[in-house]
Amino acid sequence: MQLDSEFVRAQFPAFAEPSLRGAAFFENAGGSYACRYVIWRLTRFYKERKVQPYAPYQASYLGGQEMDEARERMARCLGVTGDEVSFGPSTTQNVYVLAQAFREWLTPGQAIIVTNQDHEANSGAWRKLADYGIDVREWQINPDTGHLDITDLEDLLDDKVKLVCAPHCSNVVGEINDIARIARITHAAGAFLCVDGVSYAPHGLPNVKKLGADIYMFSAYKTFGPHQGIMVVRHDLGMALPNQAHFFNGSSLSKRFTPAGPDHAQVSACAGVVDYIDAIYKHHFKAGRDGTARSEAVHDLMRAKEVELMQPLLAFLNDRPGVRLLGPETAQGRAPTIALALRDRGEDVAARLAHHGIMCGGGDFYAVRPLQAMGIDPDHGVLRLSFLHYTSTDEVDRLIDALDHEL
Repeated sequence: MQLDSEFVRAQFPAFAEPSLRGAAFFENAGGSYACRYVIWRLTRFYKERKVQPYAPYQASYLGGQEMDEARERMARCLGVTGDEVSFGPSTTQNVYVLAQAFREWLTPGQAIIVTNQDHEANSGAWRKLADYGIDVREWQINPDTGHLDITDLEDLLDDKVKLVCAPHCSNVVGEINDIARIARITHAAGAFLCVDGVSYAPHGLPNVKKLGADIYMFSAYKTFGPHQGIMVVRHDLGMALPNQAHFFNGSSLSKRFTPAGPDHAQVSACAGVVDYIDAIYKHHFKAGRDGTARSEAVHDLMRAKEVELMQPLLAFLNDRPGVRLLGPETAQGRAPTIALALRDRGEDVAARLAHHGIMCGGGDFYAVRPLQAMGIDPDHGVLRLSFLHYTSTDEVDRLIDALDHEL
């Protein structure tokens, strides 16, 4: 079964937008296009439900019902229970709140492990716990490849470590880390695992239960949706951590780590992400499977399409002199988030590519630590080319032609 690209692209209004005609979008790691289901739900909420939800009158009742629908359906996609899913303004904010909970829960002398492969969102807030007597240990990448060696993690683990924080996929290295294996090793050492899935989830929502992550976070606005951070905290851990919300919300797991009130419209619109996943499933397969199984099937379709799209681009880049590709050189084992260290500044090359109708970015992408670890000056930055399953073969061909002119 192959992904029907024509059907997929028809679900995104951006591909029919006249102002975007002739432009190929390769900045998806910074934020994907929104699917039509999300746009429709968000518009409907603002037009028909823009009231305080959960009151007994019709507009309010329907607004609350749609928010609950988003949480329950998203949870099924992720293989978890509804109360284990929280919504917040961003993943960075969600991590910060969690870090405050762990600060209260841990005692001086206990340890956590972070990596220097992470985007700063899943690194900076955790590292600040060192100011409170927590031993912060760094799982370091290979400076040549950006790879995280799991044996290095094993060397860092002991009975003092209570939490390991690692990315499912780096936003510049692009390598997909073996989270299931990391989870087994972490749990065997008596610690919990917090996974930053921001750079992985757009390529197919994971089954968090199967991965074994205790915490899994990603950003809906990079996953075809509105600007929300979505966070899974498994029940036992979530209820053991100190409540960070209003005291009267302490018994509700989905509210314990969202001290600010929810953005009603955006939470509701997140159900549109699941609408999109279901639409792909129904177009390609027979109906009848549950939400988790449908999401897994669509994940595999998306992943296969992205591998297919990556192969010619990686082949071109691997043969290009003066180009340093960060992360794996083959499509297997990496996401289509491709960062290049070049002679020229990343931002300058991105500006030149814009003249060819290529929309991409250059800079450090808040990945200052991994760039420095690989000997790259963050001020010089990298060129980042990121795409998703909805990218077309023609767009990849146009990108290769543009790179051939500008590199």
